Amino acid sequence: MKNKVASSLAWVLPLLLAFGGAAYADDLPNPDEVKIEEVIYAGSGCPPGSADVRLSPDGNGFRLIFGDEFTAKIGGGEPLSESRKNCQVLVRFHVPQGFTFAVGVIDFRGTARLASGTQGLFRSTHYFQGEAEDASTERLFTGPFRDRWRALDVIPIAELVWAPCGVSRALNINAQVRISPGGNPHARSTMTIDSERGRIEQLFQFSWKRCDE
Repeated sequence: MKNKVASSLAWVLPLLLAFGGAAYADDLPNPDEVKIEEVIYAGSGCPPGSADVRLSPDGNGFRLIFGDEFTAKIGGGEPLSESRKNCQVLVRFHVPQGFTFAVGVIDFRGTARLASGTQGLFRSTHYFQGEAEDASTERLFTGPFRDRWRALDVIPIAELVWAPCGVSRALNINAQVRISPGGNPHARSTMTIDSERGRIEQLFQFSWKRCDE
């Protein structure tokens, strides 16, 4: 049976139209029944007390918020460990009975100041606990580069990773930024997921379908 992907009209309909997708508002669950039950995180880019997950008011997505520690650095005497920052986040959602969801839109923003010859890599991978299938977003930048960057991915329906129906499985997200010195080992470079007023946010937009489809 054909899957009907339902996404929040307020957040993502313009994106879906631009990328040739479709939205089915009739298949959205009651937003009051979508809740965050548990958040656990760890990693060099998210020390204790520095991360948060906030559900959107319409229950059709969430923002993953980090502190400004999520910045990779090289040069200037920085230890090798500072060249890569990552965070592994586990989020368990309560979803209304009869529905399942996938992450359909991912929006990352950041800033990179890369010296000539260096490379900066951003990558985010997500999967559901106990499931082998995953999805990744990645961007590579080569210096000289001094600018803001954005990674906006609308995941095709055929590539969506769906939460299994009838069981509670947490969504796992592994995000990282990494800088490689290349042929310029002494150059100073930094790369971060967007830091504005001390906050870094990643946007995740749900797609929904009914479990009997």
